[in-house]
Amino acid sequence: MPNSDGLPDPPPLATIIAGGPLSLFLDFDGTLVELAPKPDAIEVRPGIDHGLVGLSAKLDGRCAIVSGRSLNELQHYLGNIPVGWAGSHGVDIRSPQGHSLGDTPDGLPNVIESELKRFAEEHDLGFERKPHGGALHYRSCPEKGEAVHAFADELAAEHGWRAQSGKCVAELVAHGASKGEAVNLFMSEMPFVGSRPYFLGDDLTDEAGFEACAVLGGAGILVGERARNGSKTKAQFALPDVGSVHEWLGI
Repeated sequence: MPNSDGLPDPPPLATIIAGGPLSLFLDFDGTLVELAPKPDAIEVRPGIDHGLVGLSAKLDGRCAIVSGRSLNELQHYLGNIPVGWAGSHGVDIRSPQGHSLGDTPDGLPNVIESELKRFAEEHDLGFERKPHGGALHYRSCPEKGEAVHAFADELAAEHGWRAQSGKCVAELVAHGASKGEAVNLFMSEMPFVGSRPYFLGDDLTDEAGFEACAVLGGAGILVGERARNGSKTKAQFALPDVGSVHEWLGI
């Protein structure tokens, strides 16, 4: 049944797998776990780690978590399970065997971090330092969203970084960091090479993943209802919520 974006449900996972080698790229917050008022307030369903291990085995290792969170955070919640990892919006990437893939850029410059912290303190926002970026969270005061994004855009332009939007968050990341680039890098490595990639995600930052998968002959699956930003999603399918993601994945 189409959702409000006019997207149909994806075919059953077993049907897609029957059509040939499949790779799955999974966002974390809002896709595998429910969103929470603060990043550290999420609740991870017991057993999801074992479910992901089984899913990866079913796909011959072609499964990766692709998130804005750092790898340390992701593995804190899921354990060091044998899947692919792309943290910090695709900046820090590891193969299912634990090997680093691609270059690792420098961390957040002190001058940008200082400005983000100052703005957060002045406006009672949450600041999150990431290994290769920084974020301002305004879920507790959504009325400040416009000012937050304007500040982030200005700060990024001043220092040659990139600002990106998410659900009640504005982030600064290094140029070249995107979930689409993470998909492309994984797809150039074994065991992902030659498969059809599908990306599941709920937020604006996942659009790059949807687009990369479509270009490579796969598809994007939008999870839940996403805030409008004047552009049409690049996903081809949709699932209504986190519970339906677990059900579709069989985890």
